[in-house]
Amino acid sequence: MSTLEAPAKSRAQIKERTLRKDNWRLYPITTFVIFTAWVVYATIRAFWGAAFFVPEFHYLSPFFSPCFNEICNGVTVNGHTGDAAEFGTFLPAGTRGWIPFAVISLPFLLLFRLTCYYYRKAYYRSFWAAPQACAVREPHAKYTGERRFPLIGQNLHRYFWIAAVLISLINTWDAIRAFHGEGGGFGIGLGTVILWVNVILLWLYTLSCHSCRHIVGGRLKNFSKHPVRYRMWGWISKINERHGTYALVTLGSLVVADVYVMLVASETISDLRIIN
Repeated sequence: MSTLEAPAKSRAQIKERTLRKDNWRLYPITTFVIFTAWVVYATIRAFWGAAFFVPEFHYLSPFFSPCFNEICNGVTVNGHTGDAAEFGTFLPAGTRGWIPFAVISLPFLLLFRLTCYYYRKAYYRSFWAAPQACAVREPHAKYTGERRFPLIGQNLHRYFWIAAVLISLINTWDAIRAFHGEGGGFGIGLGTVILWVNVILLWLYTLSCHSCRHIVGGRLKNFSKHPVRYRMWGWISKINERHGTYALVTLGSLVVADVYVMLVASETISDLRIIN
């Protein structure tokens, strides 16, 4: 195309349906199934309003943290009573079942993941088929990018990242509180380990974010004059390479942490104690 020609208004077309020889459908189908199953599970648990806290060892499910419902106070499990609401409550008990206990944190976490660079790739291909895969014919006739509603909202990702950092700090506090033994002393159980593994993976996902990498090392003209920021940028750049992996792994770690707390809180199983 010469410099005098106007750019094409339609998307690039491939005559063949695909140039791929491999099973390119596997990725979008697998991702669609995993994400859909996770969303269904997370939605059910968010509105469940029960079996979310073990007062004896202070295990709080990440799907209910921070807990703002009146029910979060005075939770009794296996003869032990404790409070899961450490930041106050403003939701009456009658809202259980139609307002999530973690009503403040969940929307921000959802928006943080929806606007994440990895998730864009995932749901663009799996849910919107835009495109389904590289070298596969584009099914949509027009493409406006992220310049119009609703995709223009993707540009708010950096702000949702700040909220995710604050929520990760709360999750870290929950994990610290899980060093709780029988009688109120220090203790470690399998639940403590699971909650800590989950929070570490959540930090890796949050800190490996592209926005975090830009905040730490972006807009610097000379790294040598900012050695601390340069080292942090280098470390974040390394884990940024696995940002997509952490995004998927944390889906599993959140479910594992929630299921374990739910089983112990419902007295289905007993917590395996390592110390005390």
